[in-house]
Amino acid sequence: MTPRSFRVVGFGRAGGSFAEALSSVGWRLDAVFGRGVALDDAAADVDVVIIATPDRAIADVARSIQPVDETAIVHLSGASGLDVLAPHSRRASVHALMTLPDAHTGAARLRGGWFAIAGDAIAGELVAALDGRSFVVADDQRARYHAAASVASNHLVVLLGQVERLAASAGVPFEAFLPLIRASVDSAEAFGSRRALTGPASRGDIETVERHLQALDESERPLYRVLSNAARTLASLERTPREDE
Repeated sequence: MTPRSFRVVGFGRAGGSFAEALSSVGWRLDAVFGRGVALDDAAADVDVVIIATPDRAIADVARSIQPVDETAIVHLSGASGLDVLAPHSRRASVHALMTLPDAHTGAARLRGGWFAIAGDAIAGELVAALDGRSFVVADDQRARYHAAASVASNHLVVLLGQVERLAASAGVPFEAFLPLIRASVDSAEAFGSRRALTGPASRGDIETVERHLQALDESERPLYRVLSNAARTLASLERTPREDE
């Protein structure tokens, strides 16, 4: 596979991560564009332009770049479709399904990671260069896909925050819960979420759930109640034919 030349517009955590990762596998970083820089010729004499700006700025950035038929324009958004890259003919999206806390850590995570891709074949080529794995997400499914990613990352951290608070209020170290958390994730991976589910709500033990609620600070109750109800719903799902075999 021939290494590509590329430029990056926006050099935050995502832009820096992709720049470092792609450079490490032989792609040639030609230039980086920050705020206030004229972008008219950003697509000239280069294979790929990666737009790594916040979602709200992608369309404006794309319009400010003079189209070049041979150059692919790629955005890194999980929620945005390909329409935001008009008027360019070669459009693609590559969304890294992972957190990129800084350029160096992000670059390491990109190697071998999972990516949601769409559009021009350059998206698959980019992922292949990083030894990654990919799946295609159509424009009309982008918001739903990105919602799943937000739940998997952001909402999970919110739940861990509640564990941390409740543990502290009971005088128990948060670290003691980490093996349980990891085991739950491993079980969901191995058996699926419904079969991995345990606890009082999944067993229909309403008395224990009520005791929990009475013990919690009022500010913690709404989240616990919503998730207990969700656990009961998940536990009540019909068994699949495969599980009944």
